[in-house]
Amino acid sequence: MKNLIDKYNIPAPRYTSYPTVPYWDEISPTPEQWGKLVKDTFQQTNDAYGISLYIHLPFCESLCTYCGCNTRITINHGVEVPYIKAVLKEWNLYLALFVEKPKIKEIHLGGGTPTFFSPDNLKLLINGIRSKAMICKGAEFSFEAHPNNTTGEHLQTLYDLGFRRLSLGIQDFDTKVQDIINRVQTYEQVYEITSQARNIGYTSINYDLIYGLPLQTETSVIETIRKVITLHPDRIAYYSYAHVPWIKPGQRKFTEAHLPSGKVKRNLYELGRNLLVENGFIETGMDHFSLPDDELCLAANNKTLHRNFMGYTTSNTKLLIGLGVSSISDTWNGFGQNPKKVEDYYDAIDLGVFPIVKGHQLTTEDLIIRQHILNIMCNQETSWEMPSEQYDALYAALNRLTEMEKDDLITLSPFHLKVKEAGKPFLRNVCMAFDARLWEKEPQNQLFSSTI
Repeated sequence: MKNLIDKYNIPAPRYTSYPTVPYWDEISPTPEQWGKLVKDTFQQTNDAYGISLYIHLPFCESLCTYCGCNTRITINHGVEVPYIKAVLKEWNLYLALFVEKPKIKEIHLGGGTPTFFSPDNLKLLINGIRSKAMICKGAEFSFEAHPNNTTGEHLQTLYDLGFRRLSLGIQDFDTKVQDIINRVQTYEQVYEITSQARNIGYTSINYDLIYGLPLQTETSVIETIRKVITLHPDRIAYYSYAHVPWIKPGQRKFTEAHLPSGKVKRNLYELGRNLLVENGFIETGMDHFSLPDDELCLAANNKTLHRNFMGYTTSNTKLLIGLGVSSISDTWNGFGQNPKKVEDYYDAIDLGVFPIVKGHQLTTEDLIIRQHILNIMCNQETSWEMPSEQYDALYAALNRLTEMEKDDLITLSPFHLKVKEAGKPFLRNVCMAFDARLWEKEPQNQLFSSTI
């Protein structure tokens, strides 16, 4: 394993999309082109699949120095209502495209810290979304929560609005690790929120953990996982820390000297993974674990797992609308991203136009590669047909994968690829072999975090 880590521990995308954002077209869709992409996909898929909504709520009261998300740090809660009004204005721009009410299959509140917003203001937001839409049967509403500012009122209000899943960001319970990443919360706080949520009626609770953090040790990971297991979450996201200080200056609070090496970092993952599996969790996709009766695990077993900018999901909608600053929308045939600065987002909304500042319209080849990458990320295998898929990118991908086949990480057979158990830690490497746009223009500077 050490030799494999040394060999394959290279920068690679996490493949929540293809093409990845750095390889989108230099010329983005115009507001009119973007509106047509959204409208076409909506008309084709709303009845059968419904739509997904991702709402980015960027505000945090303090900066977690490990964080790679787009955030705005402030203790001024006067920013809440103006932001919500802007998001609802953006939602109205999309509603104007639709000839019928959208059927919402999925809503996810991400951040930032969604529970930075007061329960009343979150109610204002969600009611504003729901009032002009239909809710699909079995719709999944979820939100990210910070243990330090999520109250019983937050939990009850969001439950009453239809939310049944919450994700608590824990990362690590070790106090030294918490201090250096500026993310301090106690086991008791997490226990209290988890208990309250279950008593209210939440049916799915996820914990976010991270391995490879500064000052993290085998002992801290073992103790964190053991504490987590006593709380019985339904899902666990066990992410690799992405050290990208050239993108996120907050990470400069510590240096590479504070971080575990590739081999040590992988050992941290294996320690956590083994503990989770020993206690009944099933490895689901990449970096995710779920209990056998959890919907995510069932979807993986049924080959219906999906992956988009929100991560793994059981809702295979073709239209994902991202609302709010830096949100990314996905029409399957195209992507569009909103401005990363709150002020720029407000300026665009005030003009009454879609606030898309960059985007990409997928080519036929993009769509084929996208499906292969999605198959690998969700099912650890993919197939193709000849001659309908006789294109250079596929042949190039297969040539790049011969080394991984020699290392017994994958199996290549006629028209089929399958990732072996030993190859699962290197899913991103397998996907990268298919990434025609990356190979066409290999980055001169590091754009992505390392795979291990």
